[in-house]
Amino acid sequence: MTDSAHTEAETDETATGTPEAPELQALRDDFEKFKDLYVRSQADLDNYRKRAAREIEDARRYANLSLLERLLPVLDNFELGLDAARQSGGSEGILQGMSMVQKQLQDFLRESGVEAIEAVGTTFDPNIHEALGQEPSDEAAEGIVTRQLRRGYKLKDRLLRPSAVMVSKGPAEE
Repeated sequence: MTDSAHTEAETDETATGTPEAPELQALRDDFEKFKDLYVRSQADLDNYRKRAAREIEDARRYANLSLLERLLPVLDNFELGLDAARQSGGSEGILQGMSMVQKQLQDFLRESGVEAIEAVGTTFDPNIHEALGQEPSDEAAEGIVTRQLRRGYKLKDRLLRPSAVMVSKGPAEE
């Protein structure tokens, strides 16, 4: 190799070799950092989209929650009135009409996804029952619901209102 060729090779090596290696490594590090940032940003965006879709679905499923919660006391009072009319021996036509309205209300609630919680005879569950007191019972073991004072309701998988219940504390002590 001639001296000028040897000098050109050294110049090329200097231009692409050791002195530029730290700059090249810095570029590679930056590339990896930004690639990682891009992947994380994509994952965050995907999670956001999924969360937003879930929230929209929940909003649709439970859109009538407030209305239904406000309707339950009306249904309770209607049922109390119907029971009082039956006990007082009211007119058969009025009782029949009130029974039809009660059935329509119950059908409306069922079609809206509301279901009554059956409490009597079940084990007390603080997630769906509200204990108003305990009472002795020879028929029911301790912790079993003996009476339901107010019916509870669920809307799909959410509790609308807990059942107000009396819970057995076992046989009466003598």
